[in-house]
Amino acid sequence: MREILRTNDAVLVSAITALLDGAGIEHLVFDQNMSVLEGSLGVLPRRVLVADSEEAAARRLLVEAGLGHELRPDNA
Repeated sequence: MREILRTNDAVLVSAITALLDGAGIEHLVFDQNMSVLEGSLGVLPRRVLVADSEEAAARRLLVEAGLGHELRPDNA
């Protein structure tokens, strides 16, 4: 699995997961439920991960959707 996105913006995570779902790209969102521990402050970022084999397709999809600036560097 490769991390393609890390953000505190729950709406952005929702939009990106919807795009990935629509394209049939399997993904996982890590740390989504950490708000229980942090007190809903939004301090801990959520991470979107995709399979290594689908990373290029996921990155291309998000660039085409105008969200390329949100992507983690591909060597991170």
